[in-house]
Order: sequence, then structure tokens, then C-alpha cells
Amino acid sequence: MKKSQIFPLIAAIVTPVIYSLIVRLLFGMDQRSDLLQVMSIGFLFVLPLISGVLTVYLSSLENAKRQLYCALFPWIPVAIFMVITLSIHVEGWACWIMALPLFLGVSSIGGLLGGWLKRRSKGLAYMSVAVLFPFLISPMEHAIGPKTSTYTADTYIDIQAPAATIWANVTRVQEIQAAQDKGWLTRNLGFPRPVKAELDFAGVGGSREAIFTNGLVFHEKVTEYVDQKKMVFTIKAFPHEIPSTTMDQHVVIGGDYFDVIDGTYELEQLDASTQRLHLYSHFKLTTTFNFYASLWARWIMQDIQNNILQIEKLRAEGN
Repeated sequence: MKKSQIFPLIAAIVTPVIYSLIVRLLFGMDQRSDLLQVMSIGFLFVLPLISGVLTVYLSSLENAKRQLYCALFPWIPVAIFMVITLSIHVEGWACWIMALPLFLGVSSIGGLLGGWLKRRSKGLAYMSVAVLFPFLISPMEHAIGPKTSTYTADTYIDIQAPAATIWANVTRVQEIQAAQDKGWLTRNLGFPRPVKAELDFAGVGGSREAIFTNGLVFHEKVTEYVDQKKMVFTIKAFPHEIPSTTMDQHVVIGGDYFDVIDGTYELEQLDASTQRLHLYSHFKLTTTFNFYASLWARWIMQDIQNNILQIEKLRAEGN
């Protein structure tokens, strides 16, 4: 590599990393203010876009002419930014696993835009305005306000066992060992795993507690009950009960952005020996980017539900 190319290459990596860290510091400085929030389009979408623009614009003209370089090289500053925020505990793995596909994709778009600007010799005036975009977009987001939307996570499993046996494992779930936990997504995100579910009595008004590790408890109240057929229950998680080390503040259940509303078990007879156990829930999101957050929230809820259904199937068929 020529010496003339080394400095632009270093600048193309270091500058967007420093810029990203400054933006993250300012967006997380005052949690009481809604103007600059990490959970915003200004941070999650605009920041990686401008990071990608800076990465390629500060690169050599020779590199800026290569489309593959423009699209992929911005991933390096993003990766370094991720490692730094993880190492100093500014962000957790759960947030980064969900945000990383977004950061990589948007930074690539920014890189292609930066290459276009570089090849057309657009001046620093463009860059001076571009770096302010996250701070311009977020107040506009605040003025518009987040939208609260409700979604459904629907799952089911077929079980070869009598209805009475299945229902006994649905209403009350005996203690689940760690080896029985098959929730691969929630496990990799560092979410608490299910431990057991307790019900004081089977009927409308019954109180059920779904207990997870690390202090997470879903407080459930039965609102509709048909024995061996259907059980509907409201779900409430209280953030003040959950230790701060259990879940990242941006994805905590019952917090400002994500909450579970209710759940329903339904048992459907398919034939003389097979029952289909349905489990679906409703959850709500309150963000300015529900279109993206809902994908992850649904995957998380489906992973939790499929995990529980598989355990109930194994226990019912093993009896």
C-alpha cells in the first residue's frame, strides 16, 4: 500500500468511530430528555448512514470508485464502535444483536452515498451538514411522537396425548431444568429462561405466575376459562421487580418500549390421538420505528412460546 493511501485509510476508520462515540455519548447523556434518545430513528438509522458516508468520503478517490469498497468498508467502523460500546458497558449484547443488521445495512447505503459525493468532488459543506443530521432528526421525531401498536405472536404444537394430560401441563408448569431450555434466540440475546408457572385455581379470576430466571415474573390473571379447551389471561411484568442486570433497559419487558398484554392457550382435537395446542399472545411497542422493532419482538415472543410448548409436549407425551 502506498504511503499516500495510509492516512486516508486510517482517517476513514477512526473519524466515523469517534463521531459515532460522540453521538452515542450525547444521545445517552440525559435520560430525562426525550429530544435525544438512543431508541430513535435519529440514532439507529441516521447515525450509521452518516458513519458510512464519512467512511467512504474520507477514503482515497481510488477506493471511492469501487462499489464493493463503498458498500462493505463502512462495516469496519461499525464493528469497532460495537466492540467499544460493549467493552465499556454502554450497550449490551441484546441491543447489538438486534441493531447490528440495521447498522450494517444502513452504513452500506451511506458508504455508497459517500462514494457518490467523493467522485463528484462535493465539498466539506455537505459533510458539515450531514454530521448534524442525527441531532436534527431526533427533535422532529420528538415533535411527532412515538406510535403505540399492538401485535400478535402465534404459535402451536401437535401433541399425541389425552386432553386432560396436556391441560394439566398447561395450567401449571413444573420446574424446568436448564437442559430442557430450547429457546435459542432468547438464550443468545441473554434473556431470562422460563423456570415454572404456578396457578392458584383453574377458573376465571385465577392468578398465575410465570417465573423466569434473574427475577423476571409475569403476573397473569385468568379472564376466560374453559376446562381442557381454552384459557385466556392478562400478563403484566413490573420493571421495578426486575434487577437492572437482568435485561437491557431498551428491551426490558414492561418498560417504555415493549410490553406484553395477554396470552391465550387453546386446545384443538385433530384426531383420536392428537391434539393441537395453540399459544398466542398480544404485545405492544411504543417507538418511532415499530416497523423494524416488531420483527424482533415477534421473533422473541415466538421463541419464548415455542420453547414452552415443546416442554409441555415432552411432558404430556412422556406421561
